[in-house]
Amino acid sequence: MKHTAALVAMATGVPPNVFHQSQILDAARFILGARYPQFETLSSLFANTGIQHRYGVKPIEWYCEPRGWPERTQAFLDGAEALFVEVAQKAMERADLHAADIDSVVTVCSTGIATPTLEARVAGRLGFRTDISRVPVFGLGCAGGVAGLSIASRLAQARPGTNVLLVVLELCTLAVRHDELTKANIVAASLFGDGAAAVVLRAGDGGATRIEATGEYLWPNTLDIMGWRVDPEGFGVIFQRTIPDFVLAHMKPGVTAVLSGLGLSIGDIDRFICHPGGAKVIVAIERAFSLDQGTLDHERSVIADYGNMSAATVLFVLERARAQGLPPRSLVTSLGPGFTASCVTLRHAA
Repeated sequence: MKHTAALVAMATGVPPNVFHQSQILDAARFILGARYPQFETLSSLFANTGIQHRYGVKPIEWYCEPRGWPERTQAFLDGAEALFVEVAQKAMERADLHAADIDSVVTVCSTGIATPTLEARVAGRLGFRTDISRVPVFGLGCAGGVAGLSIASRLAQARPGTNVLLVVLELCTLAVRHDELTKANIVAASLFGDGAAAVVLRAGDGGATRIEATGEYLWPNTLDIMGWRVDPEGFGVIFQRTIPDFVLAHMKPGVTAVLSGLGLSIGDIDRFICHPGGAKVIVAIERAFSLDQGTLDHERSVIADYGNMSAATVLFVLERARAQGLPPRSLVTSLGPGFTASCVTLRHAA
């Protein structure tokens, strides 16, 4: 176990603009209500998500005007760079490291496009070395936080003693659409917020929390469940199936298969740390794994405080679970486009 990656430090952050759920409902009604007869029927979704407030990179008035690719992209670059620097600095400070100590950086984001990628754009501001290894990852959606943790841990394990920085950053609010008069667009408006998390990992020395094993499960013929459609306006959300129903029917068999490949079973897991897609998804996960209702307490508190921040959300949950104290073995898991379950098992020594 000495060469497995240890979780040295982590940090989370959100942009400065806070939106209460009722404010977002009012804004959505202003944008869509008069043009979409089904809006009032679907507006109950906003009250059923379990969300109290969310955060965005722009003031709420910005979202009430139609925006195209150039404006969305500039907003993404400005907001993402600032948030990247904030969470990366906090995580490095907590690890007692400087940017020049980082050997590899993994950047996970699926809600904006940047070339050069975000870690290159902020390298000078942070002080990364010129020989830093960069691994930008796009397209994993809500599964990206766990998949990123897996990638970063393998990089750390491959080069014991080096410092790997993982930054998972999503600005979901920038995908708000005025032209999409669909239930999927209303669901997205009711759920998504902006946020970021950073983790420092290192292998070869001490660490209370270690990445034990990682795995993924890709369900065939499920490309239509979740993803982006790209058109002249920007990203358009794809929700073609009821995700809670899919979770209830398929998540346990998929995760069981992953654990079996790692030599583990569901019974070996002391705590589940899950991406909380929404209130109904949390309930479906508890039912799927035969957990007592309310077991996923950090998941509910994170979704209430921040909404669904796509890939970053599960790391907010992990941060709260670490603060409370982890049991000997935890399973960190999330679902995302593909349709995929990403899994990481953690071993923790008290």
